[in-house]
Amino acid sequence: MGNRGAPKLVIDRNNCYNATKSSIYQLQMAKTPQNAKNTQPQPRTRTIPVKLEPPSTDRPHFELHIDPAHLPARLNPQLSGAHLPSAHLPVSTNRLISPHLSIKIWNTLEWLATSALIFTVLFFALNYQSYSVLLIDKLNQLRGQITTNPFVQNLLKPDAANTEKPLPIAITTDQSKKQIPYLNLAVTPLDDRIVIPRINKNVPIVRANSENLIKHNWAGLEADIQEALRYGVVHYPGTAEPGDHGNVVITGHSSYFAWDPGRFKDVFALLHELKVGDKIIVYHQQRKYFYQVFETKVITPDQVDVLTQSGENRLTLITCTPVGTNLKRLIVFAKPLAE
Repeated sequence: MGNRGAPKLVIDRNNCYNATKSSIYQLQMAKTPQNAKNTQPQPRTRTIPVKLEPPSTDRPHFELHIDPAHLPARLNPQLSGAHLPSAHLPVSTNRLISPHLSIKIWNTLEWLATSALIFTVLFFALNYQSYSVLLIDKLNQLRGQITTNPFVQNLLKPDAANTEKPLPIAITTDQSKKQIPYLNLAVTPLDDRIVIPRINKNVPIVRANSENLIKHNWAGLEADIQEALRYGVVHYPGTAEPGDHGNVVITGHSSYFAWDPGRFKDVFALLHELKVGDKIIVYHQQRKYFYQVFETKVITPDQVDVLTQSGENRLTLITCTPVGTNLKRLIVFAKPLAE
């Protein structure tokens, strides 16, 4: 078989793989002309039957047997007594997998794992402020170090009733000084604010321009709300005012772009911690309004019925969830309490 002009028997791995399916093996015979040194061989193929033995307990591979009687006449004598090369294939318990296919599968899995890792790192990098708030809150819960701002807790107490009586007429200056009573006056902020003791939040309520709402310019309205969210939480245009009949809707960020200049990007990151029965305080035009949570739920962005003004008076808080995405909306409903 080493002569220049002799036919050669070529067995490759791919043909062996095909043979496991059809029990037919291809012999490729190539003959190079003796008078042409650089001429490429012209292969001729012929299909012949073979015998394929499956793996056994002592042989973890297929064995391919070629009967010399089926070889071409001019090839048979040259291979008589010669040792034909054997091809061994790896065996799976379920099915035989092509080496080329397994490499493609491995490369695909490697690419998916790398992409997932890059996405996860970028996601937490962009939302590190909100997730740092969540992490600190979880650590405090595990340590039992959950504390509420004393000032915020004091706001939950109802304002003291005015029980002052007229002062007697003072004769001397010293008597007048002793008659000055302790002034128990309710202190209210000059701006509108929302106070949520459960998550220690005391945030200004800002207003977005309602002009685009009147024009039904929804893209413009969204831009106005996003701009207003830089300065606090937003009273949704067109919804009721605190103290009026209807639905008071307030929306805020749970997370936003790290490079945005706003200071309230994570103001509602812990809104999911609110429970039924928790109290919320809203200051509007220097008056204090108490609300109590009665329901929380998660909806899709297209469920805009939470903005409706029909039904009982209520406060509705809205934010995006899960934190760092805008896939869904977390809704908190609260009913007004008697002052």
